[in-house]
Amino acid sequence: MKWPEYPIHKITLEDNNYPAILKEIKNPPKTLFYRGKLANGLFNKSLAIVGSRRITRYGHMVVEKLVGNLVAQKVTIISGFMYGADTEAHQQCLDFGGITVAVLGNGLNIIYPPENEKLYQEILAKSGVIISEYEPEVQPQLWTFPQRNRIVAGLSSLGVLVIEAGERSGSLITARYAREQGKKVFAVPGPITSSVSAGTNLMIKNHQAKMVLDARDIMGKKIEKPTLFTDQKLAGLEKKIFAALETEPLTVDEICLATNQNAIEIGKTLSLMQLKGLISESTGKYYLNS
Repeated sequence: MKWPEYPIHKITLEDNNYPAILKEIKNPPKTLFYRGKLANGLFNKSLAIVGSRRITRYGHMVVEKLVGNLVAQKVTIISGFMYGADTEAHQQCLDFGGITVAVLGNGLNIIYPPENEKLYQEILAKSGVIISEYEPEVQPQLWTFPQRNRIVAGLSSLGVLVIEAGERSGSLITARYAREQGKKVFAVPGPITSSVSAGTNLMIKNHQAKMVLDARDIMGKKIEKPTLFTDQKLAGLEKKIFAALETEPLTVDEICLATNQNAIEIGKTLSLMQLKGLISESTGKYYLNS
């Protein structure tokens, strides 16, 4: 895939605009190809976010909660452009108005996964960067993704955050690269019944990663909570529902009990809140969108 408005640039280790942070790792790529603009300071405050390709609803909620706060602090979000957590991290960063960098496991003229073509274009349209160490027409191979992970970790100044990872997840390879590079590793705990949280939980248990419950655990300071939406005045019942859902996702019946309202009124208000983009529904439960 080729876009004349986004030409491919080629740089080597000797070039001035080669990311200085990447020169510090073991075996840095001798050549980088990229689309977009490698702005000065792009990686001064950067975080790699990786995780399971089989991201769960819980994983989606975690990414949304953390990325919004990180973008508010002008953190560049780096990820690997794959299914699941990678895609979610890139997309949430863009939705919150942030800058994201995608590191591919193939050449820049190949869209993989193909479902991410729109995301590829949106990253470039919103001042992001897409990088690869492979020639533009190189197809993805099994070995190219683990190789790519050292770059994902290498470009992160704040460290690597793992959100959902099985015991043999490729995300753990990125975490290992981060430790070898002297970077911090962060992990979000997940349900002990979830196979896609087994790797993250184990890293936390074995003191291989710092547990993250909110963005302050990464940034180390009090930060404001952003929202995808402009401030909206909530009606009385909307406020009650919003307050109930801040604790956990709930069914209609549970919301009725929490607010002491009948199902008809709750149903009407939930529909209105969905139209406003405040909440969403999945598998019979309602969730806050931010």
